[in-house]
Amino acid sequence: MSLSSHITELRRKHEHLSEKVETAQRSPGIDDLEVAALKKQKLRLKEEIERLSHT
Repeated sequence: MSLSSHITELRRKHEHLSEKVETAQRSPGIDDLEVAALKKQKLRLKEEIERLSHT
C-alpha cells in the first residue's frame, strides 16, 4: 500500500468516526464514555494523518 493510499484510507476512517460521534451525540441513550472513546480514536487518526502527511 502506498503512502498516499494509506493516508486516504485513514481520512476515510476519520470521516466515518466523525459521523459516528455526531450520531452518538444525538442519541439520548449513549454513554458519555463511549462518545469520549470515539473522539479519542478520531484524534489518534488525525494525528497519524498529520504525521504521515509531513514525511
